[in-house]
Amino acid sequence: MKRMQKKRRPRLEMTLKKQSRHLEGIKNIGSQDYDLLRRFVTEHGKIIPSRLTGACAKQQRQIKRGVRRARQMGLMA
Repeated sequence: MKRMQKKRRPRLEMTLKKQSRHLEGIKNIGSQDYDLLRRFVTEHGKIIPSRLTGACAKQQRQIKRGVRRARQMGLMA
């Protein structure tokens, strides 16, 4: 029996980068900036993933670090 080959989708020539509207003009995300960090956390206290927020990997790591530090300091639940 012959194996069937998968059909490949044609590549998109240009991919658009997602921009996070919450992070425009912000270089560093600190744990003291409670109002900014609150935008990236759900009602239950979970961190929203970058595919939904549009943050790049570096920004998402800063968000994660800031939220976790704010939780430790008692600024966030």
